[in-house]
Amino acid sequence: MSTKEKVREKVREKEAVVFNNEIIMYNDDVNTFDHVIDTLMRVCDHTAEQAEQCSLIVHYNGKCTVKTGPIEKLKPQCTQLLEAGLSAEIV
Repeated sequence: MSTKEKVREKVREKEAVVFNNEIIMYNDDVNTFDHVIDTLMRVCDHTAEQAEQCSLIVHYNGKCTVKTGPIEKLKPQCTQLLEAGLSAEIV
C-alpha cells in the first residue's frame, strides 16, 4: 500500500526593486563644456571624469543618461539642471 501526500507550500518571492527612472540630458548650442561639467559635478555628484564623459556623449550623440534612481531623488536634481540652463528630463 502506498500513501500519497499532498504538500502545500507557501512560497514568498522577494521582488527586486529596480530604479527605471533616469535623467536624460540633451545637447544644446548654448552651454560650455565647463558649465556642463561643473553642473553635473555639483548636482549629480559626478566625478570630474564622469561629468566630462557625459558632456562628450551629449555633444556627439545628442543625449546621455546622467543619473538613475528613484523618482523622488531625481526630481530635485533635474530641476537644478534645468535651473542651470541645461536641457534635461526624467524618463
